[in-house]
Amino acid sequence: MLGRDTRLLAGTVIVALMVVLVGASTPGGTLFTGVRPATAARDVVPGRVATWNLCNPCETSTADQAAELAAYAPQVIALQEACEEDVRRIRDYLRYRFGLEYYVEYGPVLRDWSRCGGWPWHPGGFGQALLSAAPMTDVVRAEYPDGGSEDRGYLAVTTTVGGRSVRVFDTHLAQRRQESVRVGQIEVLAEAVARYDRAIVLGDFNAVPEAPELGPMWELADDADTRCNPSAAPTDTSGGLCEPTTDWRSKFDYVFLRGLEARAQQVHRTSYSDHDLVHADLAPAVP
Repeated sequence: MLGRDTRLLAGTVIVALMVVLVGASTPGGTLFTGVRPATAARDVVPGRVATWNLCNPCETSTADQAAELAAYAPQVIALQEACEEDVRRIRDYLRYRFGLEYYVEYGPVLRDWSRCGGWPWHPGGFGQALLSAAPMTDVVRAEYPDGGSEDRGYLAVTTTVGGRSVRVFDTHLAQRRQESVRVGQIEVLAEAVARYDRAIVLGDFNAVPEAPELGPMWELADDADTRCNPSAAPTDTSGGLCEPTTDWRSKFDYVFLRGLEARAQQVHRTSYSDHDLVHADLAPAVP
């Protein structure tokens, strides 16, 4: 009798493991496949875009990061310092816990086992990621010729934002004391952005608005914060018009708009990263 019970228990465990493995192999499915949303399904906010450097390596829960994003429900989310597996988990939390559905594209610039896990012979991808409520096409993953102290690049897609087809860029530039490296990176990025009459450029530029290397971007686009421009500096607590976006109270994170206008931009202080979450709401399209 004991042997029969043991076999039944083993069979149950095997079936449960098979369910988990099948769920993990489905597109976008990992730990949460088949779990009903913890809250009622909701819609993203049309025309809302966001950028957030997740801070890596940092001791932060992907569940907390997903909850932070769900609070604002952007239509497009640009992430930097993002591990592919972490982004998959964030997307699953957004889907199964908050009822928010996103497509995802990854823009890894390096494979790093110490940061992103994975197998030693197949480490996790690290770099940028874009989540969009609408499908993304014409995906470009570009690595800058000189990344500085760490590989850097941009991810670009075409998607629908606020009912309009838009080219969206997500980038992370060289560290803040590497101005000369950022000069070359922005030249590459600006050349790509200039090909489009309508574009959104999101990301961590590691440069304050008045930094000379940002000049080519200011020539092409405006910040979604209409008060912010190079002459509105300094970006510190002394009263500069550009709102800081980092723990060291500098503005490094931008929503640049080309051929588009913003209704509003907000910076949200967060304990889950050394960068604040920035979101902007685009003005409605003119009929």
